[in-house]
Amino acid sequence: MTVLALLELDGPPDDRAPSDGSLRALALARSLGGPVVSVAFGMVSSPDTLARYGVSDLYQVPLAALDGYAPVAWARALAGLIADVGATAVVAASTDRGNEVMAHLGAITGLPMAANCVSVSGSADGFSLVRQRWAGLLLEDATLEAPVALLTVATDAVPAPPDGAQVGSVNVHEHKPELAAGDLAVRAVESAAGSGGVTLATARVVVGGGRGVGGSDGFKPLEELAELLGGVVGVSRVVTSEGWRPHRQQVGQTGTKITPELYLACGISGAIQHIAGCAGAKHIIAINTDPGAPMMSHAEYAVIGDLHQVIPALVEAIRSR
Repeated sequence: MTVLALLELDGPPDDRAPSDGSLRALALARSLGGPVVSVAFGMVSSPDTLARYGVSDLYQVPLAALDGYAPVAWARALAGLIADVGATAVVAASTDRGNEVMAHLGAITGLPMAANCVSVSGSADGFSLVRQRWAGLLLEDATLEAPVALLTVATDAVPAPPDGAQVGSVNVHEHKPELAAGDLAVRAVESAAGSGGVTLATARVVVGGGRGVGGSDGFKPLEELAELLGGVVGVSRVVTSEGWRPHRQQVGQTGTKITPELYLACGISGAIQHIAGCAGAKHIIAINTDPGAPMMSHAEYAVIGDLHQVIPALVEAIRSR
């Protein structure tokens, strides 16, 4: 059973490496027991390091052949590789890009797709799998009947593979997919300023802000605190609805699901959709003037107070240390 894994890359152009979500997807791909073949759109800086995660071959699509993120073109390239490598399963991280590309791949190939998988195994009837439903609030046992399984991996529920010693090397191939003009009709070109670095999905510390922040200007102390802690800023849905912050920073069922070591929720009431997005955090601290806010009951520690006083005091205390 050969598994084809889509790698999303993080980092600056001269030092691109698979994202944390992609490494977790590799962990599930490896559990299927067969060879793991990966594909990346762009150059991986140290391809041999993928050997420690079970990858035998890496197909790299040079940016000259496909500039920017084009979901249909990515799916078309994967469709061609399925036949070339004899894949019986295609795996990607359950990110915005992973889910979008795999949905297009299903439309191109006519194959069914299962999203947010936690575990998968081959069976006589196809593929037996467990996947998250209702934003991770319940688990579903299902059977996917298909000659080739298209799967996205719920990265908050699959542990990252151990970063052990490098064993062997990876066979690297350059792949130039055959594309039609329509495959590039929708394309997003990433600016240098917006690429690389810690993302909301991979950050170890997230400082969240909600309605209680009061407006777009109120996020400056949160940004300062996030920078001091080596983290990023996240927001609740109401913040994006008000236009205070961009949607890419939204934490929740319709935003990004986060799995940080620490989530500091400031002025966030804690609607169930937001809880679905931050439930994977190992530690939650809430700051709110309302002791009855739902977020307070989900937090390990709760500070009942005005965030406009608490956050500056916290920033000052950290700087003095």
